[in-house]
Amino acid sequence: MTDNTYSISNLAKEFEITTRSIRFYEDQGLVYPTRRGQTRIYSKRDRVRLMLILRGKRLGFSLAEIRELFDLYDASPTNGEAQLKRMLNIITDKKTALEQQIKDIAIVKLELETAEHRCLMALDTLKESES
Repeated sequence: MTDNTYSISNLAKEFEITTRSIRFYEDQGLVYPTRRGQTRIYSKRDRVRLMLILRGKRLGFSLAEIRELFDLYDASPTNGEAQLKRMLNIITDKKTALEQQIKDIAIVKLELETAEHRCLMALDTLKESES
């Protein structure tokens, strides 16, 4: 395409995702390519949105949360205060959930170690009774 537009295959290759993923984000109303016949033409804005979608997903944001942030930006692109406040709330929620997951993982690890110890002791008891 040009310096200002991208094909779906260009974006898929750049971001190492499938074209199907990009079409899904389009179906979800997160990117808005124009069309030339059957060909989708993505703008710089679409490319940036795609980059933000992928970054948000890596951080654990749902598509609904990402859409909400885009909607806040679209409603007031020059005043990012509402968007930033909402993003901070989402970040706080994600951090809280991660902290709980870390605690849950530590508990499961301890339970596995206890089960492992019991199994090893039972094996030792079996070996002793066989001798």
